[in-house]
Amino acid sequence: MSSGDSPEIDGPIDANVKAQFPLLERSVHGRPIVYLDSAASSQKPAAVLDAMDDYYRSINANVHRGAYEIAAAATAEMERARTDVARFIGAPSADEIVFTKNATEAMNLVARSWGGSQLGPTDAIVLTEMEHHANIVPWHILAAERGFEIRWVPITPDGHLDLADLDRLLDGAKLLSVTAMSNVLGTLNPIPALAAAAHDAGALISVDASQYVPHLPTDVSAMGADFMVFTGHKMCGPTGVGVLWARSELLEAMPPFLGGGEMILDVTKEGFRPNTVPHKFEAGTPPIAEIVGLGAAVRYLEGLGMEAVRAHEVSLTGYALRTLTDRHGDHITIHGPPEPAQRGGVLSFLYRDVHPHDISQVLDQSGVCVRAGHHCAKPLMACLGVGATTRASLYVYNDSSDVDSLADALDEVGALFGL
Repeated sequence: MSSGDSPEIDGPIDANVKAQFPLLERSVHGRPIVYLDSAASSQKPAAVLDAMDDYYRSINANVHRGAYEIAAAATAEMERARTDVARFIGAPSADEIVFTKNATEAMNLVARSWGGSQLGPTDAIVLTEMEHHANIVPWHILAAERGFEIRWVPITPDGHLDLADLDRLLDGAKLLSVTAMSNVLGTLNPIPALAAAAHDAGALISVDASQYVPHLPTDVSAMGADFMVFTGHKMCGPTGVGVLWARSELLEAMPPFLGGGEMILDVTKEGFRPNTVPHKFEAGTPPIAEIVGLGAAVRYLEGLGMEAVRAHEVSLTGYALRTLTDRHGDHITIHGPPEPAQRGGVLSFLYRDVHPHDISQVLDQSGVCVRAGHHCAKPLMACLGVGATTRASLYVYNDSSDVDSLADALDEVGALFGL
């Protein structure tokens, strides 16, 4: 297999994939590592590491600026990745793919460029109580400047959006900005229905798909999205690269976000003319190696098959919910929908009365890596009535033995704290 190409997969995903991720071969504290923090950042397969190494070793040059051979090759690899990403999410055109440094920057681009040119004191946007801070803070900053209203869709006790009052919330709003999958609850939101409701009300819809794109087949057209953001490092790709997809007519109408090299066609002492889309939004030297790595990650996931990825995670999430509940009963509270098909593999939980940070530290001694804290979702924590949770999150390289290790390590937490 050449670097960056799709792997050959034979049989169930969990029987083949783990060995393709070099970091998962190591041990910590004398225990084999059990990585359960993919909602924060996924591990990287050898195909991605090799593609980035090959770029630096063989064609390292700046893009879109040089006529010599390796510069042309670097540009071709970057634009190949743009085409790969467009195909992966069902975008009508690769020109609708804008590379950013992460999903947070992509969401700030939407807020500053689209929102900054469209929202004023008489306007409103709609968010939900389960949003990541990256889909809240940019709107708070802009609202403080422009004076528009922010409305909130509440959540139900079982972790779904409460849509009973959606029509009123959307009345007169210009944008609904919503996560496709909660990074805390794992809830899969009904994006096509939400998009239809927003459009019927005359609003656009922006989708934070950072937790969705790595785990489910994605088709932006079928979803009805107007904007979509996601990040490379949660989908087997490197850090330092994210994606904004938007409908071409929106990108054409939006003003530039950052100014500098590559985003201009001409500059004079009197002004400038911006470049064409998508380069209008890609000021300066891009993260070329990271974009190449993202393209390799897309091809890797396509080799696995996103339907297979989803089926694997539904099965494993069901096993995790059953195992943790059977083993720990009333001592564990797992937030979010109880039905695996309605959620992703994100298990945010409370265990006895032990603080999540203490749980995380004890689990680490068993080699089990989980996240503890508010998960950049403080408004949601307030709705849940907690300050923090412990979060275990599953991905393609996890299997039932990883879930068993988590359950066993929780026994050690109880023993250590004398519970």
